[in-house]
Amino acid sequence: MTIQENVALAPLTTFKVGGPARHFADCASDSDVQKAVAHAAHHNLPLFVLGGGSNLVVADSGWPGLVVKISIKGIEETARGFFRVGAGEEWDPFVAHAVKENYGGVECLSGIPGSVGGTPVQNVGAYGQEVSETLEYVRVLEIASGKVLELNNAECGFSYRNSIFNSTHRGRYIVLWVAYQLEREAEPRIEYADLKKYFAGSSTPPTLQDVRTAVRNIRQSKAMLIVEGDEDCRSAGSFFKNPQVTPADADRVDALARKRVPDKVLIRYPGQNGLVKLPAAWLVEQAGFPKGYARGAAGISRKHTLALVNRGGATAKDIIALKDEVQQRVLEVWGIKLEPEPVFIGFDKI
Repeated sequence: MTIQENVALAPLTTFKVGGPARHFADCASDSDVQKAVAHAAHHNLPLFVLGGGSNLVVADSGWPGLVVKISIKGIEETARGFFRVGAGEEWDPFVAHAVKENYGGVECLSGIPGSVGGTPVQNVGAYGQEVSETLEYVRVLEIASGKVLELNNAECGFSYRNSIFNSTHRGRYIVLWVAYQLEREAEPRIEYADLKKYFAGSSTPPTLQDVRTAVRNIRQSKAMLIVEGDEDCRSAGSFFKNPQVTPADADRVDALARKRVPDKVLIRYPGQNGLVKLPAAWLVEQAGFPKGYARGAAGISRKHTLALVNRGGATAKDIIALKDEVQQRVLEVWGIKLEPEPVFIGFDKI
């Protein structure tokens, strides 16, 4: 493990924006990570942990401290369906491996960019599945003590797009390995509307591989699958979370929608703890931001309203300006404050 200087970060992200890291360490083992963290502490450097770079917006000024790139690799099946996976492994190839071996539990999470280490941080979920359903434990480095620990599922505090790693214990741990318990020959999960529609005309029950293929096809149709050369893929995926509101607030938005856009039905979904989940994409589009909307070099994907994109040459400042515009307009029209999904580094405030 060596410490490099002034390493460009934009190429290491799917957004392709942002400045350099003043210091940079590529860590391929637990001990490499421990050494890098100790180096940052010894030199009083602010620390940032980089995984796959798929859910990240880097400021144009870059990062003034040390960026630790997690490159720990390995997929170990230690028992029937029990997989221990290095945080530096790419997520989608792991899903492909699991499905090929006929293990269910992550098939609906196909095509999600980024690394395995990022999946517990945001409790990654899509098309009716969440990582928390199969995650057994996370092997982490506690930054302050330098100790390697294992946190079980309950200790991770999972909820919708949330965990202790991005909320109450943000900045306390670095994910090194993640363990999943998958089910051999499981029936594929087909609960999400898009998947039900995809298989509506099928004469035979879909297999795990069929569902994986369907999810990737659906994601590609929405520019949510990384395809080299497609400008709609220079993004951080879904930029805003689906807001969860009280039933009364959902009724308020629904009544307003019937007046403003009577031909556009607002679909509501069950949220957590009695809340109602509203589709952020619908709120954005009906607030005046259609697919393909452009604000200079930044814009909205031509395939998915929730994806802010770098059309080529955009800066982080451009992306933030578009984010602010969308948030402000949705708040004005619907009275809903959208929360962004990506991690922002190097900014004074967001």
